Amino acid sequence: MLSITEIKELLATPQKIVITTHHKPDGDAMGSSLGLYAYLIQLGHHVKVITPTDYPQFLHWLPNNSDVIIYADETERAAKFVSEAALIFCLDFNTLNRINELGELVRASEAYKLMIDHHLEPEDFDDYRHWSINACAAAQLVYDFIVNELKDGAMINKDIATCLYTGIMTDSGSFRFESANAAVYRIAADLIDAGAEHWRIHQLVYDNATENRLRFLGHCISNKLEILREYNTAIISVTKQELNEYKIATGDTEGIVNYALSINGIKLAAFIIERSDKVKLSLRSTGDFPANEICKKYFDGGGHRNAAGGVSSKDLPTTVADFKNILKEYKTQLLQ
Repeated sequence: MLSITEIKELLATPQKIVITTHHKPDGDAMGSSLGLYAYLIQLGHHVKVITPTDYPQFLHWLPNNSDVIIYADETERAAKFVSEAALIFCLDFNTLNRINELGELVRASEAYKLMIDHHLEPEDFDDYRHWSINACAAAQLVYDFIVNELKDGAMINKDIATCLYTGIMTDSGSFRFESANAAVYRIAADLIDAGAEHWRIHQLVYDNATENRLRFLGHCISNKLEILREYNTAIISVTKQELNEYKIATGDTEGIVNYALSINGIKLAAFIIERSDKVKLSLRSTGDFPANEICKKYFDGGGHRNAAGGVSSKDLPTTVADFKNILKEYKTQLLQ
């Protein structure tokens, strides 16, 4: 592993750098990536942010978003930047399969790979690791990397602050999750002092829904919500046909699972969605219930204890039935 001293030496002269993040990036993925981008370009580096896929429209306002390259849309161009990079920062993911086909290009690259992440069980592909499962967001760790590891906090400008605040806000559930401790609030205050307009960021992320998304949300709650009181569990499942009917775009389903979890007495919520190639599951839980264990054990996934995801190669009805059957194994924990 590279030491922080060696990282400082590498960053002391202009380098070709790629920043990448996980499939279907969320607010933390894009906030941490564009925040680090805004820092590195101040140092004179040649930096490209490359995402494996597209990401929600409500994140396109982020500073420097126009410079992002989507690998799925510009495969050859993105591959060229990866092959030429001296450093590759891997943010908000810790296994290369989380960036799809881009992962093999990163694995084959001779560039130094630097991981900044907060998920469990990192894959051993990196040359430097700034990692903690106790961080509420990758953006928190990017802040820590700049301020405490590189000792360069004076470089945090409005663009960096805006991006990192967005990442922390979204991955901490607007600071309501257990991981949003006092240290996180102090970081948020520092970012506001540096220019992050917290009220505007919240508005752009959370008060920026399309009519289709709002109608789809109503459909999910009114028609698709299933409560299993015998397991303190709520399920919302939707078909490809329903996604098409409401013209659902990337990001429109984000956060819907939290409405199911907000029901009084519910300890586990699942949003199960039929995509073109597979069925995807998003689980949320309260307290110490291990949503990530279910995803890892049964649905080829993982994540955090209270927020995890997985996939199934079976059809939607079978996947829902499998999920319900799995709940029997966890009944005691769910009813505690």
